Amino acid sequence: MIMTQVTLEHIRAARERIAGKVERTPTVLSQSLSDELGAQVHLKLEHRQTTGSFKLRGASNAIASLSAEQKARGVVAASTGNHGRALAHAAKLEGMRAVICMSRLVPGNKLEEIRRLGAEVRIVGDSQDDAQQEVDRLVAQEGLVMLPPFDHPDIIAGQGTLGLEMIEQVPDAALVLVQLSGGGLASGVASAIKAVSPRTKVIGVSMARGAAMKASLDAGHPVLVEELPTLADSLGGGIGLDNRLTFAMCRDLLDDVILLSEDEIAAGIRHAYAREREIIEGAGAVGIAALLAGKITTNGPVVVLLSGRNIDMDAHRKIVCGEARSERAA
Repeated sequence: MIMTQVTLEHIRAARERIAGKVERTPTVLSQSLSDELGAQVHLKLEHRQTTGSFKLRGASNAIASLSAEQKARGVVAASTGNHGRALAHAAKLEGMRAVICMSRLVPGNKLEEIRRLGAEVRIVGDSQDDAQQEVDRLVAQEGLVMLPPFDHPDIIAGQGTLGLEMIEQVPDAALVLVQLSGGGLASGVASAIKAVSPRTKVIGVSMARGAAMKASLDAGHPVLVEELPTLADSLGGGIGLDNRLTFAMCRDLLDDVILLSEDEIAAGIRHAYAREREIIEGAGAVGIAALLAGKITTNGPVVVLLSGRNIDMDAHRKIVCGEARSERAA
């Protein structure tokens, strides 16, 4: 039987499986954003996770779920950076081979960190779709096990452990803002939260430049979208025309999707640094950016996920100092 949903049972099992391999990250009240919104705003500090993003949860769960024979073959994935870093870290702990395929749009600092962790890096083409072609070749010719960045039940369940933590840390949350790209994070978090607290709304947030899941949801089926440079580079890439899980789960579980301009994302990065004393990448800043842009209304507490910190520090300096508008969007 083909799995069509990742449930609370799967997510709770994932939490047991990855216990001791990932951090339970804190959630803190942001006074500045609470004053801005007129309601309590809590920040889930997942950017402090080992490897610098939430991706370690899904990668750790997926690798822990492999058989001994599969582990011996090694793993391969396409990535915009953070999934590759997490997979490289989790594979290294198991003494496994890992090959990460990425496009030329992935920032150099993310490539260097993946190499440092011992994974093999393949740079292919100008999009996630191009990188995926190399993944398919390695699976067919070398027998590697593919662990995709989002459309996989073990990846989704691992990311869903974040939803359990958020609703446990803020049980009266009226609204949760979660990053939306291929949908592994958003669908896992929404599945956990809706099962535990059905009245809590979950809104996906993405960039306006190349938001594949939003375009697919609008069309009613997965569609191809041109991948464009963006400050939220971790949210780039398509969802796959043969998407098995995340499209349907996002369609059924998300209450809304919000898109942001490059200037709005930059404002989120600046606010996180200047007011919250947190260094986060563009994708990690989209929840804060949505609040600052006045795109969120609520009658109760909000939880904003800060999903990752793996930004090039020279680019970060330019953004927070106002020296660059959005070089990636130029």
